[in-house]
Amino acid sequence: MSEASDRKTGGDPEARIRRDADAAPTLTYKDAGVDTKEGERAVSLMKAHVGRTMNVGVLAGLGGFGGLYKPDLDGVKSPVLVSGTDGVGTKLRIAILMDKHDTVGQDLVAMCVNDVLCQGARPLFFLDYIAAGRVNAEKIARIVKGVADGCVLSGCALIGGETAEMPGFYGADDYDLAGFAVGLADEDEIIDGSRVDEGDLIIGLPSSGIHSNGYSLARKVFFEMAGLTVDDRPDGLDGTLGEALLTPTRIYAKPVTALLSRVRAGKIARPTGMAHITGGGFYENIPRILPKGLGAAIDKGAWARPPIFDVLMRYGRIAERDMFAAFNMGIGFMIVTRRADAENTLAILKEAGEDARVIGSVVSGEGVFIAEARA
Repeated sequence: MSEASDRKTGGDPEARIRRDADAAPTLTYKDAGVDTKEGERAVSLMKAHVGRTMNVGVLAGLGGFGGLYKPDLDGVKSPVLVSGTDGVGTKLRIAILMDKHDTVGQDLVAMCVNDVLCQGARPLFFLDYIAAGRVNAEKIARIVKGVADGCVLSGCALIGGETAEMPGFYGADDYDLAGFAVGLADEDEIIDGSRVDEGDLIIGLPSSGIHSNGYSLARKVFFEMAGLTVDDRPDGLDGTLGEALLTPTRIYAKPVTALLSRVRAGKIARPTGMAHITGGGFYENIPRILPKGLGAAIDKGAWARPPIFDVLMRYGRIAERDMFAAFNMGIGFMIVTRRADAENTLAILKEAGEDARVIGSVVSGEGVFIAEARA
């Protein structure tokens, strides 16, 4: 608008807006990059996946402003809600490169549920948050399919979530995932590591690979330093690099709840501690459940680690100690138990389908000490 036109309207900005509105077509939300109809279609497509996770505690389906859940408190003397929240991180970049989006939802559930399990809680329900540069209904439905898969494996219900279309903030093909899980525990049965003592044994449950931590380092090594692509097949891997990197995070709900059900039945003593091996690897996660003055001696030869870790070490020339400080190195979950209970604990875990094994012990002196056990 010219200065002369400004003066005709007295410099009134509202008058200019009214005149421009009369002269121009109406601007819609879709013009700004947000397609609400596509969002509605995404909700319609995801309903079948969400329905697979429903259990008796769910009081309402999708569509309300809040998810409703009525927990079964039978036999719980002093109920405590245990919550956990997390995201998938830069592993999502692998999913985007491969245009494969039906597994990262399981990663999201696993990162939250495995944390909740550490304190002896039974997972109840889960909610997710998906933020995308552009909503594509089929892609969102595939993501939610993975979330539902994770909830089924966890025994928890997907009772709600949010999909946000954020053009100009994310690229058109980019998205991010976050979520949180809520579980139930009896206050007298919470496992917090306070009962861990010198001489306790550490039982390891195997991981499926890198899980969902350390991907910034892994991507730098493979894609920047080595110049590989997701379709390459490095020596040591059975499939492509992308397939190895996108392997879903394991969810440990089945073996852990099987063990805790035997504890509640009085068949075995309660574990003294449990740890989810996530970001920070062995050196940060194990001390979280160790009382002051105690450490962990780990026998790194007690398990076979997935080949992706050795391939990563080779291409990145990463010191082994740094690998244990960033990755799970083949052990995704640890259970600490009294030495006298270790054999029965292993039997219960193996009955639940776990290749569980003793990988170390609690020792005097703070720190995590990783070495090959002497014959």
